[in-house]
Amino acid sequence: MTPTPTHVLFDLDGTLADTAPDLQYALNQVLTEQGLPPLPLGEVRPAASHGAIAMLRLAYPDAQEETLLPLRNRFIDRYRACLDRQTTLFPGTLNLLGALEARGIVWGIVTNKLAELTEPLLHTLGLLQRAACVVSGDTTAFAKPHPAPLLHACELLGCEPAAAIYVGDSSRDVEAARRAGMRVVVAGYGYMDGVDTAKQWAADHVIGEPMELLAWVGLGAGNN
Repeated sequence: MTPTPTHVLFDLDGTLADTAPDLQYALNQVLTEQGLPPLPLGEVRPAASHGAIAMLRLAYPDAQEETLLPLRNRFIDRYRACLDRQTTLFPGTLNLLGALEARGIVWGIVTNKLAELTEPLLHTLGLLQRAACVVSGDTTAFAKPHPAPLLHACELLGCEPAAAIYVGDSSRDVEAARRAGMRVVVAGYGYMDGVDTAKQWAADHVIGEPMELLAWVGLGAGNN
């Protein structure tokens, strides 16, 4: 058990929401337009937390990033049109957020997703008005793994980084939290490659489903 945080910050893709199906759909639209075969969801899912370039590299493994930028822009256009068609919150997410709220713990979202994509999606998911802050990939001058987005969230919330916990599903999330001076929990149910991989990142804890976070911070089993 760890000291109870005053604030909890969450990544979005692969942590709060399963966005991979819509990301796959947008990616396959771009690939089809380029005359390439579509990719299965199981292949796209592990890259879904790492951004458009990472997903495009599944089809263009040897391409330089600058050559993928036009396709990235096209991908964003396609994704903008379908970002909330199949995306759902992970099971237990609403229960966790409700339990945090009931206990007076403030929560927010820090994602590398562009604000123009983040805010409409959160609105559809019913989280935009509930989150105490939303920091997107273009809110600050740097994106994760730079600590700036997490530190900015703490400034918005008026909390010390050491009193907060960040929950994410990638090594980039762990690095950003460490550099910001936060405790960090890995969402083992997200898009990373298994619990063993998460342990290699030296996170403070790994959870197999959202509600496990409550027990780790000393808030019981998580019933509202």
